[in-house]
Amino acid sequence: MSEIREKIETVLSSAKKIVFGQDEMLEAIIAALVCEGHLLIEGMPGLGKTLSVSAMSKLCDLDFNRIQFTPDLLPSDLVGTMIYNQKKEEFSTKFGPIFTQLVLADEINRSPAKVQSALLEAMAEKQVTIGDKSYKLKSPFVVMATQNPIEQEGTYNLPEAQLDRFMMKVLVDYPDFQSEKSILDLKMASLGELQPILNTEMLTGLKETVDSIFVDEKLKDIIIKIVHATRPGNEFFKSKYDGAIMAGASPRAALWLYRISKFKAFMEGKDYVSPEHVLSISKAVLGHRVILSYEAIIDKMNVRDVVYDIACECL
Repeated sequence: MSEIREKIETVLSSAKKIVFGQDEMLEAIIAALVCEGHLLIEGMPGLGKTLSVSAMSKLCDLDFNRIQFTPDLLPSDLVGTMIYNQKKEEFSTKFGPIFTQLVLADEINRSPAKVQSALLEAMAEKQVTIGDKSYKLKSPFVVMATQNPIEQEGTYNLPEAQLDRFMMKVLVDYPDFQSEKSILDLKMASLGELQPILNTEMLTGLKETVDSIFVDEKLKDIIIKIVHATRPGNEFFKSKYDGAIMAGASPRAALWLYRISKFKAFMEGKDYVSPEHVLSISKAVLGHRVILSYEAIIDKMNVRDVVYDIACECL
């Protein structure tokens, strides 16, 4: 177990040599690859979101495609389409860039809902339907989407159904002084010099190892209690949030709290999950799933602070 954990540490340290000051994002990316969950990364342009995902694909030796989302993008540009061959007088399938292992949906909120929804089947069922036939996607299959803050011009809100399919949402901030200074000496060829450290087989084995981490029944109860406490009308819902929360988290939230807390425990060298592991990921797992009311938004309540407070009270 310690040997494979050292490999992950090597992957992270290699990535940190070209992506400065974004350690949390890099750790979230490797967690997504190990747990095989989709990741949403939000931040201003130029903070290394695209570079981080590209670097991780090289270090983990995964098939990688980047899709730039634009207002004129069509669903067929993602999944593919049927093309008529006049010579053979038959249709053939042209597969889109989604047929890979790691998909970078760059600036996903720059496209309308019909394009974003084209990802739903792939994200939920690991398959794509073109015409009247469904095609299985490669394994692992992970979507990593970047988005700009919604206040920026030319952006669209992601549908709630799609947001729920992302295991975590990570917020990326500006790097600190020293990290930004290090960017000045970064050579453009650095990404091409990265060598694979992990591969698909290792990631599969790693996933099985993480799955074997022990979670006590009482902690499972706490995870379910946290998710239930976000839902208005539930017995665990706190009265102080009456009128502030419009909709709570889905069962997917409990599933990802459970799985990612195991990964956190593994990275700390422990063979069991503690309440602190669950608490440490509560903002990233629950923050994009809980919907605040209009009044709460007007009062400038922060949804990530709200879910963290709920999680703390449930421990």
